[in-house]
Amino acid sequence: MAKNWFITGTSRGFGRAWTTAALERGDRVAATARDTGMLTDLVDRFGDAILPIELDVNDRAAGIAAVQTAYRHFGHLDVVVNNAGFGHFGAIEELTEDEARAQMETNFFGALWITQAAIPLLRQQGGGHIVQVSSIGGVTAFPGLGIYNASKWALEGFTEALAQEVAGFGIKTTLIEPSGFATDWAGSSAARSEPDPLYQPLRDAIASWGDAPSPTAEDSVEALFQAVDAAEPPTRLLLASFGYDLVLAAHERRIATWRAWEKVARSADQKATA
Repeated sequence: MAKNWFITGTSRGFGRAWTTAALERGDRVAATARDTGMLTDLVDRFGDAILPIELDVNDRAAGIAAVQTAYRHFGHLDVVVNNAGFGHFGAIEELTEDEARAQMETNFFGALWITQAAIPLLRQQGGGHIVQVSSIGGVTAFPGLGIYNASKWALEGFTEALAQEVAGFGIKTTLIEPSGFATDWAGSSAARSEPDPLYQPLRDAIASWGDAPSPTAEDSVEALFQAVDAAEPPTRLLLASFGYDLVLAAHERRIATWRAWEKVARSADQKATA
């Protein structure tokens, strides 16, 4: 059966690719963007199957209204995708307060407001699927991206709790964790702090790592569809081989550290268990 989607950040990148692919397979999409003019070609091509909604996800009231508008228009929502977000480049010391707050407002709070708006509607209809677009930077961290990592770790934390809270209502949750894709994420979509010369050696070292293979946003479509069409979708889904290998290696290092320090860890409750 055709699905009804609500997707934020659909003007480019993953949001654009997923919106287009969903429409092409016969689904309907409420597509939000700060500038809905960028969706005109999709409206011309797919007509009433797409509902463009102008939205800045930082505006909580507007986000709630957008979800409710989509729900009323389509009658129900099957998949709610929190995709809107951006990357902020800067060492922790380089960040200004405004830069840090802007990153959290969009990547964390924006997703929180949309999720809160969707839950009662999905509960009322007996189920649905909330998809949060995280990152491999939501389960590991990279120098120069600390505030971005923080925003995605926060997204992962609230979503893991959310999954347990709403499972009884028939609502599924999935964290999508892409690695580097050939989108505009690191280009004009990104924000950057004023560079401190003290961190230039670090930036040079990062630049020397080279680029990992970069699939396109369109390459992720089939994986997304498999997740949202599954009877039991994954709680987490890594996208692309580079990220898959990197995240598994990071977890293996964490487990090794925990095991190496197990005796010290257990000593903390030694008196209580004696």
